[in-house]
Amino acid sequence: MKQNKYILWFSEVDKHDIELVGGKGANLGEMVKASFPVPNGFIVTSHAYYTYLKENNLVQKIKHILNTANLEKPESLMQVSKHIKKYIMDGKLSEELVKEIFNAYKLLSGPLEDALVAVRSSATAEDLPTASFAGQQETFLNVKGEAVLVQKIKEAWASLFNERAIFYREEQKFSHFKVGIAIPVQKMVQSEKSGVMFSIDPITNDKSKIIIEAIYGLGELIVQGAATPDHYEVSKKDLKILSKSTAYQKTMLKKVGTENKEVKLSENEGSKQKITDNNIMDLALLGRKLEKHYYFPQDTEWAIEKNTLYLVQTRPVTTLGNKAKDEKVNEEDEKWKKANLLLKGSPASPGMVSGPARIIKSAKEIGKVLSGEVLVAPQTNPDFVPAMKKAVAIVTDAGGRTSHAAIVSRELGIPAVVGAENATKQIKNGMVITVNGSLGEIYKGSYIQSEEAKGFAKSVLRIKTRTNVYVNLAQPDLAEKVAQKNADGIGLLRAEFMIANIGTHPKKLIRDGKGHVFTEKLTESLLKFCKAFHPRPVVYRASDFKTNEYRNLIGGKDYEPHEENPMLGYRGAFRYVSDPNVFNLELEAIKRVRNKHHLDNLWLMIPFVRTVEELNGVMKLVEKSGLKRSSSFKLWVMVEIPSNVILVEDFIKCGIDGVSIGSNDLTMLILGTDRDNSEVAQIYNERNPAVLWAFEKIITTCKKHHITCSMCGQAPSQYPDLVEKLVEWGITSVSVSPDAIDVTRENIAIVEKKLDKK
Repeated sequence: MKQNKYILWFSEVDKHDIELVGGKGANLGEMVKASFPVPNGFIVTSHAYYTYLKENNLVQKIKHILNTANLEKPESLMQVSKHIKKYIMDGKLSEELVKEIFNAYKLLSGPLEDALVAVRSSATAEDLPTASFAGQQETFLNVKGEAVLVQKIKEAWASLFNERAIFYREEQKFSHFKVGIAIPVQKMVQSEKSGVMFSIDPITNDKSKIIIEAIYGLGELIVQGAATPDHYEVSKKDLKILSKSTAYQKTMLKKVGTENKEVKLSENEGSKQKITDNNIMDLALLGRKLEKHYYFPQDTEWAIEKNTLYLVQTRPVTTLGNKAKDEKVNEEDEKWKKANLLLKGSPASPGMVSGPARIIKSAKEIGKVLSGEVLVAPQTNPDFVPAMKKAVAIVTDAGGRTSHAAIVSRELGIPAVVGAENATKQIKNGMVITVNGSLGEIYKGSYIQSEEAKGFAKSVLRIKTRTNVYVNLAQPDLAEKVAQKNADGIGLLRAEFMIANIGTHPKKLIRDGKGHVFTEKLTESLLKFCKAFHPRPVVYRASDFKTNEYRNLIGGKDYEPHEENPMLGYRGAFRYVSDPNVFNLELEAIKRVRNKHHLDNLWLMIPFVRTVEELNGVMKLVEKSGLKRSSSFKLWVMVEIPSNVILVEDFIKCGIDGVSIGSNDLTMLILGTDRDNSEVAQIYNERNPAVLWAFEKIITTCKKHHITCSMCGQAPSQYPDLVEKLVEWGITSVSVSPDAIDVTRENIAIVEKKLDKK
């Protein structure tokens, strides 16, 4: 059995082996099996790590030290981390494990010499779709020799207890001992050029683009943000290069003798385009194939040695959904920006905010950062995260849109500008600045909108409409912030993000006798939304994972079949009726929120209901659980399949309180296209006559039967002309992303005013 092995080769694992080889190891194996160009290697499994802890009696010692940690004090975390790492480094590896490591290393090296390898850390809770701030553990490059390799493996294990990793696990409520670590040992690529590639634009979430950033030398400088990279944008559909921006690189990291050193580049050399146009297109082709293979946008690290291209790591993009808010453009505001422009860099995370600057030169100074300040630094690394969580914006001297500062800022939802050269010198401590992360600009002073813009903002806040404007949400940490906006409630609370945060497949938890853990964690997340929005309604859409998404959870491969077309597969209501166990855990969580915590604003919505029989079966399960429809508990159904439109009256007769049109899936299924497939995405159109006919039929039928009708896809926030039609037909609410609440409310108010005059 794999689970009991100390060593596994990349070719022996895949994306379902996260518990054993961590996210990084699992993705390396997955890429190897799918024939992507990955340097060969093996993995020292998490089983080896856990065995090492047990054999050296380290668990109780580590627990004891962790209990003394004060998360609010960086110096306390530093001391705790130092002691734990010493315990781990002082332990002794078993003869069996040492022998297996040596044998694998010899096989990887070949008969004549010891190979140069990269020793990477692969924690079992990183590189998941929702586990952010990956890269907290150590990586060691150009490692050579058996003794040095064993030493670096121990150092990598010890790095699981870096200050930043301890802090992160405490914040995320991950057990320090359920998060293990595996160590991929990979043949070293002596990168002449390296970089990062996103199969989606990480700033705008534009799915039609592939973003590539490149530097000379080893890739550590780009990830750290120590070098500002070239930036290339490529069309995903035809692989045409859309834009190129060349940056000046002062130094490159390379192997010199037995060490990795930063070597100075001449101005002429450092100013050149880092990779050829052919390299760019070859990379983009791989990026497109990776996304197709994983069914999810990918963040990939790559390297070029002797003109051969390698992929050395891939992970899911964790920042989908955070996009720039459209700002009302005004001549007076534009004049202010022009007059007060202080610095320019690369846009890294959208939004605009003002605050006093706090300059820190290293992670040792993070204790100086206060809530509400703009963090200004040469660059950031995972040690900066506690300070970044306090900041309202981030500015760095160096780095690109794929640097640590950029990725974490997008995950935190705060504006960031990176590569703003000399920011730490031109900005002074305490200086009030405004950071525009959408444009990559930093201004002197606090941004004060023009009277016209302020009037617009105030009028939006004052607007009341007959048609409710709800918000789509998924992340519990955003609940309080979004609740301050002018929304009438949550019209779509997605279960998938919360379940992914739990991390383990619910059926595995049930099998292990831990179903209550799933219910408790789901309840905890639901409470955050319901408390923040009370008494406004929170419409919880029960889990609608597709099988390929469920398989990514720990233990998922044991319960999820492989499907060629998961969108039309084992999902939604059919899943609940055929195997109610997981759905019953969700119903129990809803009951706890409503009955134990007395938050009666939580409602339920059932997704992907193919037939009336399925809906009847689900309603019986809901009633059996003790949840009964009432004035404070509404039961909605998603309308996202053509059968829902054709048989809408039959669905209503089952006794539901409302429907919500999922415009995304319904449009795809009516037009027979996939909006995420670049080959046919151009056919996708919510304003196609066939789709509009379906929208009108649903809305007018619901109006006739006096039940609620909402829409929760992207269409209402993108097309004001569609909003006008929806309101005219009699829709009772729309549910949009947080950044679209105000503009959608304004559009609805204009339409309602027009209708009143008729």
